[in-house]
Amino acid sequence: MRSTARRDAPSVPGPTGPVERSIAAGEGPSPARIAAVARASLPLLGREGGVRAGRELEAGLVGLGPLAPLVEDRTVTDVLVNGDGSVWVDRGGGVRPSGVALPGVAVRALAVRLAGLAGRRLDDAQPWVDGLLPGGVRLHAVLPPLVEEGAHVSLRIPRRRLAGVASLVEHGMADEGTAAVLAGLVAARRSLLVTGGTGAGKTTVLGALLAQCPPAERLVVVEDVRELDPLHPHVVRLQGRAPNVEGAGEVSLSVLVRQALRMRPDRLVVGEVRGGEVRDLLAALNTGHEGGAGTLHANGPQEVPARLEALASLVGMPRAAVHAQLRGALHAVVHVVRDDAGRRIGGVGVLCPRADGLVEVEVALRCDATGAVATPAWPRLLALLPPGTAPPVGFASSSGAA
Repeated sequence: MRSTARRDAPSVPGPTGPVERSIAAGEGPSPARIAAVARASLPLLGREGGVRAGRELEAGLVGLGPLAPLVEDRTVTDVLVNGDGSVWVDRGGGVRPSGVALPGVAVRALAVRLAGLAGRRLDDAQPWVDGLLPGGVRLHAVLPPLVEEGAHVSLRIPRRRLAGVASLVEHGMADEGTAAVLAGLVAARRSLLVTGGTGAGKTTVLGALLAQCPPAERLVVVEDVRELDPLHPHVVRLQGRAPNVEGAGEVSLSVLVRQALRMRPDRLVVGEVRGGEVRDLLAALNTGHEGGAGTLHANGPQEVPARLEALASLVGMPRAAVHAQLRGALHAVVHVVRDDAGRRIGGVGVLCPRADGLVEVEVALRCDATGAVATPAWPRLLALLPPGTAPPVGFASSSGAA
């Protein structure tokens, strides 16, 4: 007897659109497949409508979705999505509402998709991710229960690749006197740290200093997540790797610093010093690797020794050893600030030994919106610069040292 089960069973509607049919067939969406769908829709939507539909599909399926217009806005440096779906942006004057909102449930799906674009995993077993999206946007996302309400997403958009210290002047981040000092430090192969708070512009300034290096030099850059992209013809990048969910496979910055030393660097650069790699960096800078650089979170140049002490203590390095290494490893500190006038150089400090064997940082150059002013520590900074280096006409001095 012939069965009538198939005839009587309710029909299940199949995929209605070309993208849905592609997914149902086991083919995930891709930019090429989406472009093909957009081309197929040209007779129905017209050229302009087809192009617009293709962009919307790509943004929604393999791109940034509703965040795409904010990331494309040239004034935006940070896009922050909270668990409630509110979206905030920073255009250089602090975080402000963007006027865009997402359904709270959509934030997690967006975070997971962006993590996939960055080649990282984000789920309940791995509830945070730090990665790089295509185009250089840095992604950080975290899931509940580490945060309340829902998933949180933070995007940092690199906007400036400055071609040397002259570009700092062009963008209002430094006056000509400060630029001359920074160029002198690079030319004299002095080791330095760029300090400042979150979002102050440390990476931008360090990139400009690295672009100032002679083109014949080989720069080896070590980072947790790639952010530095200096305008220089010979840059080698090493990137750390987080452990997997089993806790295996980690490649730390300390390991990468040691590997970098075997790659014949003319300049060793640590994108952000924030852990035990400080021990390897200080050791390297004390053994002939001149002209090294990095960034460090600090509220002022004077706080650098204490910050380095704290980081070195994570790997059991005693205070006396930190200061003994500092005396020969580090020469200058370039501090970056962000205020109502924007991001700019706030000062340049020099390392000074003390009678008790410790090292401190003295500000030798104070900078504000009106220009740079030398302090009593200026002669120490001048001694680090190439012979004959002098600040340009109009350089002010509060002590007559200049």
